[in-house]
Amino acid sequence: MNTGFLAPLTGSMPVRRLADAAVVRLAHRRALALDRMDAAAVQDATLRRLVRHAAGTRFGRDHHFHSIRTVADYQRRVPVRDYDDFWALYWKGAYPRLAGTTWPEVIPYYALSSGTTSGTTKYIPISRQMVRSNQTAAFTTTALFRHAHPRAELFTGKFFFLGGSTDLRKQEDGSLAGDLSGIATKEVAEALRPYSFPPLDLALLGDWEKKLPLLAERAAREPITAVSGVPSWVKILFDQVKATTGKRTIADVWPMLRLVVVGGTKFDPYRELFRAEVGDAVDFCEVYPASEGFIATEDPRHHLLRLIPDIGLFFEFIPAGEFVDGKPPANPTRHTLREVQVGVQYAVVLTTCAGLWGYLLGDTVTFESVRPPLLRFSGRTKFFLSAFGEHLIQEEVDRAVARAAAACGVAAVDHHVGPVFPTATEKAGRHLYLVEFAGPSPDLGRFATLIDAELSRLNEDYAAHRGGDLTMMAPEVRAVPAGGFAAWMAARGKAGGQNKVPRIDNSGAVTAQLADWLRSRRPE
Repeated sequence: MNTGFLAPLTGSMPVRRLADAAVVRLAHRRALALDRMDAAAVQDATLRRLVRHAAGTRFGRDHHFHSIRTVADYQRRVPVRDYDDFWALYWKGAYPRLAGTTWPEVIPYYALSSGTTSGTTKYIPISRQMVRSNQTAAFTTTALFRHAHPRAELFTGKFFFLGGSTDLRKQEDGSLAGDLSGIATKEVAEALRPYSFPPLDLALLGDWEKKLPLLAERAAREPITAVSGVPSWVKILFDQVKATTGKRTIADVWPMLRLVVVGGTKFDPYRELFRAEVGDAVDFCEVYPASEGFIATEDPRHHLLRLIPDIGLFFEFIPAGEFVDGKPPANPTRHTLREVQVGVQYAVVLTTCAGLWGYLLGDTVTFESVRPPLLRFSGRTKFFLSAFGEHLIQEEVDRAVARAAAACGVAAVDHHVGPVFPTATEKAGRHLYLVEFAGPSPDLGRFATLIDAELSRLNEDYAAHRGGDLTMMAPEVRAVPAGGFAAWMAARGKAGGQNKVPRIDNSGAVTAQLADWLRSRRPE
């Protein structure tokens, strides 16, 4: 996005309205370009450019990039790999000096990811091209929203980006490592800083116990028109802002608020809770960013995530039914946008402008439309719950919790579930749900029964295992005190930014640890 026209437009409200009008014109242009785009053809051209650009790297030589002409050539020469494969085969011996290994240029940033499927920290390379890719994707989010809502002024106020710290760790080669949202904040164009919050002095802070009150105090005095962040952390921010100002709702604090952008976890459990806070004049927009690349953003005209085909990422999709215990076969079926079908659950494979090639992201999606490419996030390849053979996926668990909350008239703002295995005195195990509610807890027994019934309806394997309590007992639900999940994350050094509570733990180890930690904090 060219922001040069914004440089002088940082003063009075009339001037800001001129800036907003200019953004609307760009938004219409971007949205119409996407509508006219042949996404599959754009994807083919993207792959060819990436392969040509990296042909001289070690990875390119190993996989004969010089002779790749088609997608089929690429799929024959480049196998599907996950992060652990890339680290072991290409990055471990060179990190952080990765120039020439899987990408030609020097890597200026590394996004630290919690590695939710492996339990270890990942160091995801962020090239200069990837910085631009993420910025274009962020503008696409704004563009699609403004195209659908041209009167919902955003640049007359400030966009509150609730991200991680910009205090990035300097590597031995001069590159910087930290939270992706902190990297994004650091890379905000100078022309856009008058339109964004927080300022750099606040964005630098890493201690969230100190940072949140300061954010709330200063943001309450700003004309906030949009807020972006992980839903659980946005909720904590809203609570802190209300506590700071003494106001009843966020709408009372920020009457100019028009947009809440959320990503990182399913938004459904938060939707009604946020609606009560912000009022009917505010729209919600879901985004699907990953540390490895920005996948999709909501198109308000369809109320679905729209894959962004022209930002330097090449997408492939493996049918999730081919996975066994979260792993694909040796030679999986690899579909491009030309071959995907509506209603099929796929695992996402990425090739990127930062040197990821046939990279198994670990996420699963289901397409609702191919032209345009509209999808919904359905879960993780390894975020499944089948400790007893019940074969639940995250989407089913999230839906069951949301249905139970709606039936009980409560808001379940976050949840975690894992197995409790049988002991010598118990004939079968069960699922333990830890749920944080906004306000008073419902009847937990009824809540558990509603979850059980919904999962039995959604999943035949679950229903079979629940039959007669033979292999799996009824689930148990425990209420988590307000702020309990956030406190647990903070205790693990995972406060704020893009960090989020793992929704599913198939091993039961994290569930037991989390339950014990929460129990230890209860007053006697």
